[in-house]
Amino acid sequence: MHKNNCFCIFFLFLVLLSNPLAAQELRFVPAAKAIDHIVAVVNEDVITRQELDDAVKLAVSRLQQQGVQLPDQHTMEKQVLESVVMKHIQLQHAKEVGLAVSQSELDETIQRIATDNKLSLPEFHAVLEKDGINYNKFRDEIREEMIMARLKEREVKHQVNVTEGEVDNYLHTQKTTSEGQDEYRLAHVLILVPENTAPSQIQQRAERAKLAYEKIKQGVEFSQVVAEFSDAPDAKTGGIIEWRPITQMGPTFAELLKPMQPGDVTPVVQSPSGFHIFKLLGRRAQEIQTVIIDQTHARHILIKINELTSENEGKQKILQIKERLDRGENFEEAAKLYSEDTSASSGGDLGWLSPGDTVPDFERAMNALLPGQISDPVRTQFGWHLIQVLERRSQDISQDRRRQAARQAIRSRKADVVVQEWLRQLRDQAYVEYRLDEEHEH
Repeated sequence: MHKNNCFCIFFLFLVLLSNPLAAQELRFVPAAKAIDHIVAVVNEDVITRQELDDAVKLAVSRLQQQGVQLPDQHTMEKQVLESVVMKHIQLQHAKEVGLAVSQSELDETIQRIATDNKLSLPEFHAVLEKDGINYNKFRDEIREEMIMARLKEREVKHQVNVTEGEVDNYLHTQKTTSEGQDEYRLAHVLILVPENTAPSQIQQRAERAKLAYEKIKQGVEFSQVVAEFSDAPDAKTGGIIEWRPITQMGPTFAELLKPMQPGDVTPVVQSPSGFHIFKLLGRRAQEIQTVIIDQTHARHILIKINELTSENEGKQKILQIKERLDRGENFEEAAKLYSEDTSASSGGDLGWLSPGDTVPDFERAMNALLPGQISDPVRTQFGWHLIQVLERRSQDISQDRRRQAARQAIRSRKADVVVQEWLRQLRDQAYVEYRLDEEHEH
C-alpha cells in the first residue's frame, strides 16, 4: 500500500526551452546537412547530424537562459555529442538487460509532469504544441530519461549499502563539528580520466585541467570554463551541484571546502575519476527542526482489479466481506483469508502510517475514521479496500528524519562514485567512432 518512490523529472524545463522562436536568436546556426549524415557511430547505432543539431539547440537555449557565455560552436558540438553518445550507450545497455518502461508508467509520469505544472493533460498538450514540441517525440524523450534513471538506480541498488554504523558516525560528525552541519552549493569542472588510461594520456588530461584553472585565474567566467572544459553530465547547465552537506562530499573534498568563502575556487584536485575544480557558490547552516506529525495505525483488506477480477466482481467481493465484518467476523482473520495484499499474512496490518505514506484516496478515507471503525469499500488504483483504524498518535520523528537524511546523504555520496565508475566502464567497453572532425575538415 505504500506509494512507490516517484521518479522526479525536471526534463520538462529543458524541453520547454526549445521554443523555435527562441532558437532564431541563437548565434549557433546548424549547417544545412542531410538528415542521414552520420556524425558518430556507437556500437551498432548511428548519431545523425539532425540529432546532434537538436541536442545542441536545447543545450544552447538552456545556457542562454542562465546567462552563460557560450564556447565556440565546435567545442559546444563536441561536448554535446559526447553526452548524446553516452545516452545511446546507456539505452543500448538497458535493452540488453531487458529494462523498459511500460505505456501505463509513461502515461502516469506525463500526467504527473502536467499536474506538477498545474495543467490538465489537454492544457499540457496545448503548451507543448505552442512551443513547437512534437508530443510523440516528447514521450520518447521522457521514456529515455526514465530508462536511464532506472538503469543508474539499478546499479546503485546492487552496489550501494549504508550501515547503521555509518549513519551513527555521520550524525556524530555533525554534532561534534559546526562545519559538519553546513551545506554547500558548488559549481565544478570535471576532466574525466577513463579506466586503464595510459600515463601519457593522463598527463594530457592533467594539462587540460591546468589550462581550465589558468583561464579561471585570468578572470574567465567559471560557467564558461565549465561549458568549454567539463566532461560532467551537468556541464551544459553550468556544472551546478545544489545544496548538500559537507559530509556528503567525501573527506578529501571536505577538507578543501571547509576554509573556503563564497566565490573561492579550489586548485585542481585529482580523484580516481579524474581532475576537479570547485567554486563555492554559497554556504549555509543546515537546519535541523523538530518534526511532530500525526500517525495512524491501520489495517486493511484489498481485492485487486486485474485480468482475472473485473471491476464489478471486485466490488461484489469487497461488499460481501464488509457484510461478514458487520455481522461480527474478526477483521484480522478476514484479512488473512481474503486480502490480496502482501500484508494479508499479518492480518492486513500496515503499521504506523505517516501523512503521504499511502495514496491520497486511501489516506482520505482512513483519516475520516474513528479508532475501531471500519470504512465502506474504498477504490484506489490498487483495487477495492476495507480499512480499519486501530489507534492514532502524535509522534516526534525528528530523530527518524535526521537518520533518514543521514542515510540518504551517505547513499548519495556513494552513488555518485558508483555511477561515475559504471558510466566510465560502459564508455570504455563501447565502440565509438567520431566523424564530427571529418565533417569540419570538409
